[in-house]
Amino acid sequence: VQLQASGGGLVQAGGSLRLSCAASGSRFSTHAMAWYRQAPGKQRELVAAMRSGGTTNHTDSVKGRFTISRDNAKNTVYLQMNSLKPEDTAVYYCNAEIDYGLGFVVDYWGQGTQVTVSS
Repeated sequence: VQLQASGGGLVQAGGSLRLSCAASGSRFSTHAMAWYRQAPGKQRELVAAMRSGGTTNHTDSVKGRFTISRDNAKNTVYLQMNSLKPEDTAVYYCNAEIDYGLGFVVDYWGQGTQVTVSS
């Protein structure tokens, strides 16, 4: 599985961006998808995740501002980011968690896309 993230950029505080992550391969609809981010000097953290059944969760710091969604017909997951803050500045990574059965789960990562929010 290959993941191609896009949509990052430079935006002023209060602005919006939409990240996209296109996945290769089949059975995209069965994958759990997520967005992580890593700011300079910090550990990578989960931003939002979406299970194959549609259940979502968002980390507290982005609740009400960010929304994860997916289009299974396009093999794409999105992260709509509104009301951006300077502390949202980070490299954002797309993640796919694929369960091959019998407890064999593999994580795949995209290349990352830079989001910079200016104050």
